[in-house]
Amino acid sequence: MQSVALINYGSGNLRSAEKALIRAADGKSEILVTDDPDVIADAGRIVLPGVGAFAACMAALEARSGVIEAMTEAVQGKGAPFLGICVGMQLLASRGLEFGETPGLDWIAGDVRRLESHDPAIKIPHMGWNGLTAVADQPVVAGLKDGQTVYFTHSFAFFPKDERDVAAYVDHGQRFPAAVARGNVAGVQFHPEKSQAAGLALLARFLEWRP
Repeated sequence: MQSVALINYGSGNLRSAEKALIRAADGKSEILVTDDPDVIADAGRIVLPGVGAFAACMAALEARSGVIEAMTEAVQGKGAPFLGICVGMQLLASRGLEFGETPGLDWIAGDVRRLESHDPAIKIPHMGWNGLTAVADQPVVAGLKDGQTVYFTHSFAFFPKDERDVAAYVDHGQRFPAAVARGNVAGVQFHPEKSQAAGLALLARFLEWRP
């Protein structure tokens, strides 16, 4: 049975992500909530959740000794499939521009910037259900159709330097990436654990993904 390391660094959506992954795994994968570098380095798959400010989440991740190094070994060294959720996706960026400039993991070049809306009817933070557009033919997101609604809650978004790294978009005051993917690394700005059947299906595809 493959092991899936769900990174525990104090993220607010950790338990809901765990429950959703367990449901999606259907007994075929072992979901390990962990900050143990040895467990992470040996895991078959890595999931990084995240809720809150980029700088605070990056600081919390860095505070867990050896975790980033173990993630890097598993994902970049051994090719383990990786999924970032919400801020967990944003941390893939080169830097976050929230409360100053904070370096990210820099696994996918780009910046995390504040959302903008020039329409007073469109509120920031972006909270609630919204339809996806331009969904790419990428194994983790490909089951989501254009117009598929998923659940968002955020004020910042990740804008990769290379648009080929964007796997889906969404419109809310402006067009911005809803999912990213490069090689064995994928991330979603929305919350699959709150997106009902569509979210569970996405997690199931991630658990079967063979990059």
